[in-house]
Amino acid sequence: MSDRIQGTVKWFNNEKGFGFIAPDNGGKDVFVHHSAIVATGYRSLAEGDRVEFTVEQGAKGPAAADVRRL
Repeated sequence: MSDRIQGTVKWFNNEKGFGFIAPDNGGKDVFVHHSAIVATGYRSLAEGDRVEFTVEQGAKGPAAADVRRL
């Protein structure tokens, strides 16, 4: 199992269903797709939300997985 990372949502486009998270460890921003958000109902994030997630290799580079609001 991958280590869980905490970070802050930099931006999230609800219409397109994706955005980026700035990890607390100072690494590069991580892509996040709405399908990676663990929530009931409409899955969305807002700028400034605090989240915890793992990183997986996506089709176009690193992507957040198992994203949970803190």
